Amino acid sequence: MIGFTGATLERVDHERDDPAAFARALTHPGARLLVLHGLEPPIADDRLALVPMDPKRGDALLLGNLGGAPLFAIGDGVATAPAMRSPTLMTALAAMPAEGAALYGIARSLIDWHVRHGFCANCGQATSVSRAGWARACGNCTAQHFPRTDPVVIMAVEQGDRVLLGRQPSWPPGRYSTLAGFVEVGESIEEAVRREVLEEAGVRVGAVRYVASQPWPFPSQLMIGCVAIAEDDQLRIDTAELEDAFWATRDEVRAALAGESGRFVAPPAYAIAHSLLVAWAE
Repeated sequence: MIGFTGATLERVDHERDDPAAFARALTHPGARLLVLHGLEPPIADDRLALVPMDPKRGDALLLGNLGGAPLFAIGDGVATAPAMRSPTLMTALAAMPAEGAALYGIARSLIDWHVRHGFCANCGQATSVSRAGWARACGNCTAQHFPRTDPVVIMAVEQGDRVLLGRQPSWPPGRYSTLAGFVEVGESIEEAVRREVLEEAGVRVGAVRYVASQPWPFPSQLMIGCVAIAEDDQLRIDTAELEDAFWATRDEVRAALAGESGRFVAPPAYAIAHSLLVAWAE
């Protein structure tokens, strides 16, 4: 299963505009609360640590129903850079069951969006939480604002029996991954794949095939996984984008995925880049 997917959460969209339904959810005897500390999750025995819901916490966000009972989330107000992942969090995500990671991803993205979107993009006035946490409303110009998700293409670029890998300087030592980049305005997925690979590595791409997608909560993106066929293998690396890039063989990828020492360290299992490389290696 691809990381941050697989939650059995019922999102109860039909209840988000119903104050009475929200009040009932707050007082439901089985309601639980997920409290993020600086956008990081509380962990107990490698699982999300949920606590009983306090009905007085009317400022909590209603994620939905989990196992027939409401699940709320709230941040503790401690500021954290939205895209950052601490070593502790990376270790926790690697050990966390799939559904727990998916629930955490939903909560993190939603809480972070509220923190960073407190003012109306239309008139500049302060906004307030609405729709049980799934929107913000402007009392001045009546505009409604909804959580955003930014589309990102991420691609295993293959050339014969090799795949193109690159790394950014901020990554852990030895870590390499597939190339990725934001989809621009007026651009299809296929066009974004071709442009990003050409810009970052100087390689022209022909055929592009969609594989799978992943919600990525750092801060809130939809990773659109693809396999692309390179038309040449000459690398012209844009060092403003990548620290390094190289063509890895299938055997090298298999070894890295197995945790063996070699030219590079594979992406973590919760990243869709890992799933792409597994699919390509197989």
